[in-house]
Amino acid sequence: MNALVISRTDYCNTVLAGVYGVYMRQLHGVLNAAARLIVRKRKFDNISSTIRDVLHWLPVQQRIQYKRCTLAFNCLHGVAPVYLSTMCQPVSENLGRYCLRSAARGDLAVPVTRTVHYGPRPRGFAVVGPSTWNSLPTSLRDQSLTLTSFCRQLKTFLFSRAYASSARS
Repeated sequence: MNALVISRTDYCNTVLAGVYGVYMRQLHGVLNAAARLIVRKRKFDNISSTIRDVLHWLPVQQRIQYKRCTLAFNCLHGVAPVYLSTMCQPVSENLGRYCLRSAARGDLAVPVTRTVHYGPRPRGFAVVGPSTWNSLPTSLRDQSLTLTSFCRQLKTFLFSRAYASSARS
């Protein structure tokens, strides 16, 4: 299931940043169907607790955020292609802004946009990548983290945030 369905839903899912909820629900339905197949539940059985407790899968929105943050991490550490790395510039590298609080926190510069083509907000990685990175807690933005430890801590953070918000609802 991971090789066929999950890899296809995660492939290029960062382009889904900011799309309307109807498209997210369709992708969420695919993940629910895959989970039902794995744990052998019927079509109308509740699967959300199984996805959370047994499979430990992130919801679609958090999967997309996970991918964006991992890509931004790779850009900052020189592992991503150059054309992406140029989109993730720390505020501290800008000569006019190096003494701001955002530079001390390790924020990335977010370019100003005025156009919205599809969905409620800008979706390009040049805007969404840095703004997603800036929304992370400072403990996750530590430059000394390895990719493995960053991914583990990021998944834990997104998992707790996703299911804490669903518990309040």
